Amino acid sequence: MFHLARPWDSKGLTGPAFGPGDCLVSEVRGSAAKHSGHSLLMRSNVRGENVDLVLHPYPKGGSGYGPARVNFPVRPRGQKEAETPEEENSRQLLRRMNEVLARVQELGESLDDPLHVWPRLRQAWERAENEQDPRMAEIVRQAQNTMPKLKELEPRIRRVLRRTRELTPLSRVQEMDRASMLWLVRQPGRTIAERAGAGQRILATVRQENFDTPENRVLHAYARLAFDVSREWMREHPRAKMSRRYGQVETYSRFCKAFARMLEDLDVSVAETGVTPNYVLMQDPNYRAVYEAWRRLLEEEKTLDDLWAWQAETWTDFAVLAIVLALDEVEEAELIAQSPVVWRSEATLGRWFEQDRPIAVFWLKNMGRMVEVQSRPEAPGPLLPLARAHVSLRITDIKRKEMPRRVAVWTPHSMLRLDLSEAVSQANSRLIELQRVTQSEVLRNGLILTPSHGAPETQFAESQRTRVDGVAMEASGEGLRHGLEAIRAFARSEIYR
Repeated sequence: MFHLARPWDSKGLTGPAFGPGDCLVSEVRGSAAKHSGHSLLMRSNVRGENVDLVLHPYPKGGSGYGPARVNFPVRPRGQKEAETPEEENSRQLLRRMNEVLARVQELGESLDDPLHVWPRLRQAWERAENEQDPRMAEIVRQAQNTMPKLKELEPRIRRVLRRTRELTPLSRVQEMDRASMLWLVRQPGRTIAERAGAGQRILATVRQENFDTPENRVLHAYARLAFDVSREWMREHPRAKMSRRYGQVETYSRFCKAFARMLEDLDVSVAETGVTPNYVLMQDPNYRAVYEAWRRLLEEEKTLDDLWAWQAETWTDFAVLAIVLALDEVEEAELIAQSPVVWRSEATLGRWFEQDRPIAVFWLKNMGRMVEVQSRPEAPGPLLPLARAHVSLRITDIKRKEMPRRVAVWTPHSMLRLDLSEAVSQANSRLIELQRVTQSEVLRNGLILTPSHGAPETQFAESQRTRVDGVAMEASGEGLRHGLEAIRAFARSEIYR
């Protein structure tokens, strides 16, 4: 297995292990790569030899083996009053991952109207460019829908009467059991008053209200988890304090904090995850709503673990959608074909949808050109495997009957920011090497789409026959706007080249 710090590298990994600044990509030659915790990006045959391009996940615990991966950030959990620089960096990475995830999930919402998928997705992304309009999330929906249920439960929290034994004044004794009677006969004295002693108290059975029931433990666990999740959501959207959604989540956060404190004062313990729901949790409408909301938040936490490991795959899908939207905005471009998109209820290896190849085909009627957007192609052709680019544009000039022209698109993702100037230079060198290969298609240009880590940027490197553009972008706010504009400019330059 040939490990690569960057997909366009000519040499393998310099050190013994992947680090946080590397793209976790490997090339497997010969027999097909066996599934051992990696994702297959592209399978091809180069000069009669099978070649697989695979992606490895980020280690959930900071380090991993097969291949060796060390010193990676760990996904933050919960809230801390004071965080180390490493923890703060991890929280920023989580925020950016959630933004990318939100942009991809907006495709799922757009699929509700199959005839207007891309216009609806464009509108959603335009809203995301305005950071004062925060993304929809599960905690936002719960702030809107679950809070009324909690308010209904607050004055009528279920309780049970539990029988206990304690020393009780004689005038208040109502019930005694066998153990109380045995205690009484062992006391000195001939009458009950003498046996009650100076304090005139005897051991008797009393009934006390107890709130520590299974359903209230779930209620307590949910209130604490909802408070943590809502605080995390607010930290991710500091510029949205004037928005309606932010206000709803902020109010819900305060309410859940107070609710959890009240349950703690009532000596209600916290339910463990995986608890079996009892009759009340299944049949009482309010308790059932809280139980379902708790389960959804727990599932979201588990999903985040997997998405953290495979966020490079989610970034690739985000980049593909950005390219399709850019082409859809070209004046004369007409969408003539679109592959069926199957949305998944849960992400698999960081991917939320499946699609045929190509995902979209555009027709430029004035120029007589056809542009295909291909992602993880099943038949990548002879040059893309050599460039190690699993996303590409295929431009065919119908009028001139020229050889199809490929544009390689790399979507490198790492936990540290890439040096974009160095990246475009090295990728361009890779394309220069490929010009010596005689094939039935042309590959002279490329595009790098990579996370900006808060510093949006564009760069390019060119030679006499090749050129590579690089765009470092975000998935929200000004960084998203900057990136989409750069992709639009690149798309127009390639189409009209």
